Amino acid sequence: MVELRADQLKQLKDIFARFDMDSDGSLTVLELAALLRSLGLKLSGDQIHVLLSNMDSNGNEELMEVFRLFDRDGNGIITAAELAGCMAKMGHPLKYKELIEMMREADSDGDGVISFSEFSSVMAKSALDFLGVSLAT
Repeated sequence: MVELRADQLKQLKDIFARFDMDSDGSLTVLELAALLRSLGLKLSGDQIHVLLSNMDSNGNEELMEVFRLFDRDGNGIITAAELAGCMAKMGHPLKYKELIEMMREADSDGDGVISFSEFSSVMAKSALDFLGVSLAT
């Protein structure tokens, strides 16, 4: 199972907290718009509402949208360069060692890139850690 280091988890929590302006543990439409703008995506209010209304109830579509933000060229995988670029755009530039470690931890099949499945696993683990839930193995 992929595990994030404490500093990586803190980075993710800090990013979320920065956009969770009312500190309620979720992102409003306005907060989501701010996050998307920070990633270089300028959507209208109508586009954001359409985006939200098209998401399915189990969150896979939401996760796919986040994955697509990192997958800048849309080829279905996240490269180290794409990860580094997105993290820098979010105000969290990675040192080379941090980038390599994040890629190693997320790339469970060792092919050098992060697939949607690997991304989903990392995000699920991060969410559980954020909530303080641990799974017995």
